[in-house]
Amino acid sequence: MKLWVDIQKKLPGFTLDVKFETDGEILGLLGASGSGKSMILRCIAGIDTPDTGRIILNDRTLFDSKRRIDLPCRKRKVGYLFQNYALFPNMTVEDNIGFGIEDRKRADRIAIIEEKVKMIKLEGLEKRYPNQLSGGQQQRVALARALAIEPEALLLDEPFSALDDYLRNHMVKQLTETLSGYQGVTLFVTHNMDEIYSICHRLVVLSSGKIEAKGGTEEVFSSPPSLVSAQLTGCRNFSPAIYKSPFELEATDWGINLKTKREIPKQIEFVGIHAHALELALTEKEDNVFEGRLNFISETPSRVTVYLVTEKEARRQENHQIQWEITKQMWSELKDKPQPWKLKMNPEKLIII
Repeated sequence: MKLWVDIQKKLPGFTLDVKFETDGEILGLLGASGSGKSMILRCIAGIDTPDTGRIILNDRTLFDSKRRIDLPCRKRKVGYLFQNYALFPNMTVEDNIGFGIEDRKRADRIAIIEEKVKMIKLEGLEKRYPNQLSGGQQQRVALARALAIEPEALLLDEPFSALDDYLRNHMVKQLTETLSGYQGVTLFVTHNMDEIYSICHRLVVLSSGKIEAKGGTEEVFSSPPSLVSAQLTGCRNFSPAIYKSPFELEATDWGINLKTKREIPKQIEFVGIHAHALELALTEKEDNVFEGRLNFISETPSRVTVYLVTEKEARRQENHQIQWEITKQMWSELKDKPQPWKLKMNPEKLIII
C-alpha cells in the first residue's frame, strides 16, 4: 500500500505546495489551524481539486493535471472521517455504516455491517440514530462507515477535536487498536501534538501550505530542522545562537554558553530545548549548568510550568524566560529551596537550528 502526493493549490493567503509519500505506516499531518492540512485530505479524496500536480494510490492515478485525470470520489477507494463525523441524522447506526457499501448482495452487506458494529463495540445500538449517541459513539460509527467500504486509504480529519480530554484519551487507545488491523494507507490530521505522538509512526509538519519537516515522528520531535517545526512540535524555549567552536555555542538571549554532543554548523541560528527536558544539576562540574531564578508559575492539575530567568539575564531590564515543566511532586520539593536554583541543559537534548 502506497500513497504519493505532489500537489499545488492556491488558497486565500498562501499556496498549498506539498510533496510526500507514505506506505502502510500511519502518517500524521501536524500544523496550526489554516495551514492546509484538511485541504490535502480533501484533494486526496476528490472533494477539492488541486490546481496542478499528481496523486497516486497503489499505482492508480487519482489525479494528474497534465494528463487531465481526476477520478470522482466514489472511484478512489478512499475512506474519510470528517471532523464533525457527518453522520446522516435520519439514518440508524447500521444504515450509516452501510451507506457506502455498493454492489454487494444483501447477505454480504449485512455481514459487513455486523462485523463493523462488533469492531466498534456498539452491539445493541444498531437501531439508534446519531442524536441518541454520545460524541464518542458517533465518532466510532463514522470510523466504521469509513472502513466498511474497504478503502485503500483512510483519511482522518481531526477526529478527536469535538471530544473532552477523558473521552479523547479513551478514543486514541481505541483508534490505535482498530487501525492495527487495517492494511491500507492512513493519514491522520491534527494540531494536537500528543495525538500525533501516540498514533503516528511518521510525520509531516505544515506551515502556511509548506512542509517544514518530515520523517519519523520521534526524530522530528527530537530534532526539528527549522524554528517553525520546533515550535509546532512543542518546543517552548529558544534563543538566538552564536557559533563558538565545533561543539560549543552561545545562547545570547539566555546569556549562557552551551556544549553540544554533535558538531555545530557555523551558520547556526537558534538553540532550543523542550520544557520537560531541563534537569536539576547534581554538581557544578556537569556540562551546561546555569543558575535560574523563579519569575512565576503556571499550574495544571498534574503539572507545573516554572518560568525562570537566568542569573545573568536577571540583571537586565528586559529578560527572556526559560520554561521548565515538572510534576507537582517535584514542585512541592523545590519551591522552598533557596534561589538561584542550579539547573542544566543536557547536551544530548539541545535542538540545533
